[in-house]
Formats: sequence, C-alpha cells, structure tokens
Amino acid sequence: MNLGILFGGSSFEHEISIVSSITMQKVFKKTNLVNIFVSSDREFYLIDKKDMKSSTFSSGAYKKCKKLQLQKGGFVITGMMGAKPVVTDAILNLIHGRDGEDGKMAALMEFNGIPYISPRLEACAMSYNKLYTKFFAGSVGVKTLPYEILTINDERKITTPLPVIIKPSRLGSSIGVSIVKDISELDYALDVAFEFDTDILIEPFMEGIKEYNQAGSFTDDWELSIIEEPHKEEFLDFEKKYMDFSRDGTVTSADISPELVNKIQDSFKQIYGTLFRGSIIRCDFFVQNGEVYLNEINPIPGSMANYLFDNFEDMVVNLSSLLQKEPKIKIDYAYIHSIQSAKGKA
Repeated sequence: MNLGILFGGSSFEHEISIVSSITMQKVFKKTNLVNIFVSSDREFYLIDKKDMKSSTFSSGAYKKCKKLQLQKGGFVITGMMGAKPVVTDAILNLIHGRDGEDGKMAALMEFNGIPYISPRLEACAMSYNKLYTKFFAGSVGVKTLPYEILTINDERKITTPLPVIIKPSRLGSSIGVSIVKDISELDYALDVAFEFDTDILIEPFMEGIKEYNQAGSFTDDWELSIIEEPHKEEFLDFEKKYMDFSRDGTVTSADISPELVNKIQDSFKQIYGTLFRGSIIRCDFFVQNGEVYLNEINPIPGSMANYLFDNFEDMVVNLSSLLQKEPKIKIDYAYIHSIQSAKGKA
C-alpha cells in the first residue's frame, strides 16, 4: 500500500505537523509512505524518506525537492514530458490547525476525488472551533464545562469566577492558553490569546480534576485505543505537548474502574458517531465526581495518537480500505432541455 502523508500547512502548528510526520516514518513498518509537504505559502513538495528530518524544513532545503501539483485523482509531478502521477492509495491528513483541521484539505481531497483519512468538512467545522464543539457535544448528550465567549472587540470583563483558563477558540497544542488565578493577570492572558484568534473561551479552572484521553476510529467495527491519563501537571504547555507529539511507543492504560472506562468510551462513541467516519480522532475528557465532560476534540491528534493503539498501522490500512466515496450525481440537463423545448428552441 502507498499511503500519502500530508503535512505542514499555513498554521501556527506547522512545526508540530512536521514532528508528527517524522514520527510516522518510524510507526509504519510495512506500508510505503509518500511524504507530501505543504509549505507555509501552500505549495506542495514530494519529500524523500531520507530527507524526512527537521533540518530539511528549518533550513529551507525542501525547496530543492520535487514540486507537486494537485489535480483530479491525486498529485502529479509536472515536467517537459507531461505530468507523472504520484501513486497513493489514500492520503493521511496530518496537518494540524489551520488548513488541515479547518476543512480546507478535506474540501480539496473531496473535490479532486482523492481517498483520504481525515474528518470531513462538517466534522472539521464542529471540531476546529471550540465553541461549536460545545454546541455539538450538547446535541449528542455529552457534557462540557461551563464557559463564556469573549471577542477581540468586547469589553474585557468576565463573569466566570477565578481561577479561569483562557483559550483561543480555533487553536490547539496549548498555544495561546493561560491560567489566570488573579485579576491582575487577566489583561496579559487576553493579549496572548488574542494574538492567535479573535474569539476566546473562558472556562473555570478546576484543580485536581482528572483528565483522560481516548482515541479511536470506526472501520467495520469500533477500533478504540486504551484510555490514557496524561502527565500529571497543572497544565501541559506548548513545549511539553510539542515534545509529546514525537512519541511512537505505547503507553500504560489508565488505572480506572470498568464503569468509568464504559462512560468515557460511550461519550467518545457519541461524539464520533457518523460525523467523524473516515477519520482517527482523540477526545480529551475531564472527570469530576464521576461525571464525564468533553474538554476538546482533536480531529488530527499529534502523531495521530499512534502510541495509544496496539496496532496502529493495521488500523490505518483497514480504515483506508473502507473509505466511502462521495456519491456521483448524474447531470442530464433535463430541466434546461424542458425549458428550451417549452420556448420552442432546439
């Protein structure tokens, strides 16, 4: 199988995507990977496996690699002898943040008839914006924390009692996120968040709350990962998460009761539903007093959360073989012909 790894993009999480794609080179043992880099100015490059190292991108050396064009059916290398197809059986969208998670790549893949593993357009809309995620979770019966929304032009007043956590609405990897424990810290935290987004969420910060991560997909049945209890710190900042994304080994399952496992997995299935078919996602949950709350949906998690699965590669191959195609619509111009006929025109 030839699996395209699509990474990079015009995003604040561009470098995280590169780290994730380099990790994939170690994760896939049997599958031939075709590495397709999207530069910050949104040009496509074919990257040889030997060049899949961070210096290729930080130095700009990727510009010496073969440039690609996207057309119906897939990517091609263009030259004097015409267009040579880059053969992929499916594309794994590994672009974090803007371009990858906001639906742009999903739309391009769909429009060009390319099989791809990633949330579809509607799923991107619901998961990329944290405010819409809360609306969606509520609609499928999954609880979320209380919140308020603040836009860049609003008066800087909040009603949520301190301490609070402040998040850009459309960003991941803890970029722009701050914990505010004293009112004197609020303005600075808002300045940081508004550097990355025009809309921010304010939620209560609850010390001692438990956090658990559940990843999975649906192929011919549910393929759920173990449940992970992430590193026990008050807050995992960008640097800690950035290093975490390079993981390619397995982790230990959380030591929790079977009842809590069922609650978390049931909540995950409610979120995934049919909306996220064709994708591998990770949901981060909070648990307090036995109640499960969705924190956020990671539609394209760091390194695809491969470390949570016993056999990630086989799951991806299985999923790629079951991807649904967009139904073809037959256009026969019957309506226009009927109008022309009524007007006596040929």
